Amino acid sequence: MKMRRKLDRKQQLELYRGRYQRRGKEGKTRLLNEFCEHYHYDRKYAIKLLSQPTLAVMVKRPPPGPEPKYEVVSEVIVEIWKTAEQLCGKRLFRALPLWLPHYEEHYGKLLPSQRRLLNQVSAATLDRLLAKEKAQRPKGLCGTKPGTLLRQQVPIQGEVWNEQRVGYLEADSVAHCGGSLAGNFIWSLTYTDLASTWTEGRAVWNKGSTGVLEQTRDVEGKLPFAILGFDFDNGGEWLNWALMRYLQVRTQPIYLTRSRPYHKDDNAHVEQKNWMWPRQLLGYGRLEQPGLVDPINGLYKEAWGPLHNYFLPSMKLVKKWRVGSRWVRRYDLAQTAYQRLLASGQLKRPHAARLRDHYQSLDPFKLAAEVERRLKPILRRSSP
Repeated sequence: MKMRRKLDRKQQLELYRGRYQRRGKEGKTRLLNEFCEHYHYDRKYAIKLLSQPTLAVMVKRPPPGPEPKYEVVSEVIVEIWKTAEQLCGKRLFRALPLWLPHYEEHYGKLLPSQRRLLNQVSAATLDRLLAKEKAQRPKGLCGTKPGTLLRQQVPIQGEVWNEQRVGYLEADSVAHCGGSLAGNFIWSLTYTDLASTWTEGRAVWNKGSTGVLEQTRDVEGKLPFAILGFDFDNGGEWLNWALMRYLQVRTQPIYLTRSRPYHKDDNAHVEQKNWMWPRQLLGYGRLEQPGLVDPINGLYKEAWGPLHNYFLPSMKLVKKWRVGSRWVRRYDLAQTAYQRLLASGQLKRPHAARLRDHYQSLDPFKLAAEVERRLKPILRRSSP
C-alpha cells in the first residue's frame, strides 16, 4: 500500500506540474495555494517542485534543423575515407568521383538514392560525418647533416622558378631511424614537382652518394616529364660531385638550387610530402635491415606512388595575406597530380596518352590492398 501511495503521489505531482506550467500568473497562484494546502509544502519548495519539467518535456527532442539524411551513405564514405588515407573533407569531396565507380565493383551497386546523396554531399558535411574517425599524428627526428664541399657551387633558391611550369622538382631525405640517428638504417628520398604535385619516393641504405644517384636516375626515367630544375637542402646526400655531374653534364643541364641552412620552409612542398609519403606509410620505427630497401622501393613504385598520384587529390596554396596577427590562406580546388598534369597542357602527346592508359588500368581499392599486403612484412621487421 505504501508503494502504491508513493506512485499515486508521483502521478499527482505530474498532473499538478502540467496544469501549473500551462497557466498564467493568476492561475499559477490559485493552483499553488491549493497544492500547498493539500500537501502541506512550504511555498518556495512547492514552486521548485512544480517548475521542474514534466516527463513529456524531458523526452529528448531531435536537434533543430533538417533531419539527418546522410546516414544511409555514411558507411560508403567511411570506407572510401579509410582506404584513401583519411583525406580531409575538401580533398575527399574531389576524390569521391574517382573512387565511387571502383567502390561499386568491390562492394556492389549503390542505390539511386545513395548515388544522389553522394553527389549532393558537401565537403563540410563530409568533415562532420567523419569527425569521430579522426586520429592524432606523432612527430619524428630530423637527420639532415650539412654538406659544405659544394655549397658555394649551388645557388640558394630565389624567386626564379615558375611554379606553373612542369618539371621543377624539390627533393629531400627522411631518416627511418626510430629514436636514434646512430648506426646504419634506411632513408627515404622524396621528389615532388611544384606545378603538378607529382611525387616519387625511393629508399636507400645510409643515404650514400652512390645510392642517391642511382635512385635519382631511376626517378628521372619514370617521370612523365623532363626535369628542368632541382632544389634540395644542404645535406651531403645531395651536395656531392656524383649527383652534380649527373644533373649538369648533359646537353641541357638541369638548373640547381638549394635552400637556406636551417630554413625548412624553403622546401615547403617536399617537406609536406615527407609526411604524406614515408611517414604516413612507414611510420617512425627504425628500419635497419638492408634487405628491406628493395621491398620498400617496390612498394613506392608499384602501389603507393600510383595510389597518391592518380587517386588522392591535394590542394595548392593560391594566395595568402596577413590580417592583424594571423595569416589568411586560400587554396585551389583539390586535384590529383594526374589531373594537374593533363590540365597543364605541357605534356607531349605520347606521354599524356600513356598516362591516360595507365590510369584506366588502375583500381584504387586494389592499390590500397596491395599497399597493405606489401607493408605488413616491412613493418614486422621494424624496431622502435
